[in-house]
Amino acid sequence: MTGAPNANTQESDVTSAGRTLVACLHAQGVETIFGVPGESYLEILDALYETPDIKFICCRHEGAAANMAEADGKLTGRPGICIVTRGPGATHASIGVHTASQDSTPMILLIGQVPRAHHGREAWQEIDYEKMFGGIAKWVAEISEPERTAEYIARAFAIATSGRPGPVVLSLPEDVLVAKVASKAAPATIGRSKNAQSAPAAADMEALDAELRKARQPVVMIGGSGWSAEDCAAFQDVMANWDLPVAASFRRQDLFDNNHPNYAGHVGLGIDAKLAARIKNADLILAAGCRINEPTTGGYSLLTAPRPKQRLIHVHADANELGRVYHADLAICASPRNFVKALQHLEPPASIPWKAEREQARRDFEAFTRGPAKPSPTGVDMAKVVSFLSDTLPPDSIITNGAGNYTVWVHRFYRYRQAHTQLAPVSGAMGYGLPAAIAAKIRHPERTAVCFAGDGCFLMYPQELSTAIQFGAPIIVLVVNNGLYGTIRMHQARHYPDRPIGTDIAATDFVKLAQSFGAYGERVERTEDFASAFARAQASGRAAVLDLVVDRLQITPDGRLDAAGAAFVKT
Repeated sequence: MTGAPNANTQESDVTSAGRTLVACLHAQGVETIFGVPGESYLEILDALYETPDIKFICCRHEGAAANMAEADGKLTGRPGICIVTRGPGATHASIGVHTASQDSTPMILLIGQVPRAHHGREAWQEIDYEKMFGGIAKWVAEISEPERTAEYIARAFAIATSGRPGPVVLSLPEDVLVAKVASKAAPATIGRSKNAQSAPAAADMEALDAELRKARQPVVMIGGSGWSAEDCAAFQDVMANWDLPVAASFRRQDLFDNNHPNYAGHVGLGIDAKLAARIKNADLILAAGCRINEPTTGGYSLLTAPRPKQRLIHVHADANELGRVYHADLAICASPRNFVKALQHLEPPASIPWKAEREQARRDFEAFTRGPAKPSPTGVDMAKVVSFLSDTLPPDSIITNGAGNYTVWVHRFYRYRQAHTQLAPVSGAMGYGLPAAIAAKIRHPERTAVCFAGDGCFLMYPQELSTAIQFGAPIIVLVVNNGLYGTIRMHQARHYPDRPIGTDIAATDFVKLAQSFGAYGERVERTEDFASAFARAQASGRAAVLDLVVDRLQITPDGRLDAAGAAFVKT
């Protein structure tokens, strides 16, 4: 029978495939697993009971668990691990897989599955996961042979971290998990996986050097995943030596110190018009690590596809990303680390022809982030709130958010100073911020974790406050409360004025909601009350929610709805 140990195998040398799987995760250095328990993987849960080195974070919703795993993968550069049960559990968790795919984050989703003998009968909660996840995961497979468990786990880690990192999905039939296998097929024989890293050829770097020396208005864009703190620091030093203006791609602002004189701003939603013009008018774009996706290009308008008018050097760890949308004048397949190492050997010119351009780019950034000319007339002014936190929080604080117009204030007014301090979905998924903050606080309990969430965004997973309380994660959640799905209302006001529908959110008492979970809660209605309220939230020593009542009509830092809330007015 498949999975049965050899007749000569001693009883002490026999274990189950489920226990082998847990041992393999331990051997890979896994410290935390996020999930919701299910009967389809009881054998794994029982093995985790015997493995105290791996903490199982029991969440309240599989979508939140998958988001936590994705956030953990962003922070560590190693696959975040999520485990859920079949059917509904897997469909809920798919949001995290989608985010991991679009954000290029290493992640492994483990799913309990119906027994092999029931396959194809539409058994209870049965889903074909290869079909379901095939378009958004790097690899989807089912462990159908118990004795190959260690092999599959090792391969999953290698694929999740290689090239362009991303999610892997493994289906685990219930009968496979309890099947007996020889324990020698387990962990130690495989060891911890190491991903291969691509490196630039000498000729590529010579060509890059020549392109830079010909440029007069170059712009560098840094982005993507796979950057360590050391890589970011080394890249920053090279940019300073060459005195190049550097912009961060969508929701990758933490890859370059925003207080550095070479930092020129954020290329994404809410971009400064002057930075957008600078990119359009550049004679050379060096895109380092980023996919040059839709938000970063303003809907493919800053760089026209497939051949930009600017000279383009595109550097990416995965050859499949080079030429996907834009045909570069120079395409370099290299991991961030190896690209930066090669860059360090290039000598900048004695005279920098674009120095004045770089200085102007910085002045534009400083002016743009100084705040809107007209603050919100009522409620809490988010520009002042975000600026206060930017000025007072420690540099290693982790800022998280989901999706919505409120994020434009965060992107514009918060200055990230260290790598791995921004957790935000490039995928644009609502509900991400709260689970991400919990994962961050569990991973780094010594650091401050602040979540920004619109009222609609927060209500996606408010029950995870219970998870934060249970596992001692004293995060601080700032609910930007305007009673609207603000982004959609803005688009309605622009394209279908005076016809709003489906975008009002019924009033919620977020203070009582927080308190019902044992969290600290406080309502803030005036800007001048925010600092003291935030201090009280910090002093509470537990998860906290501050309900920030904002001007319902102030839909962006520079735009308002009319008095009826149905038409958009640029301010």
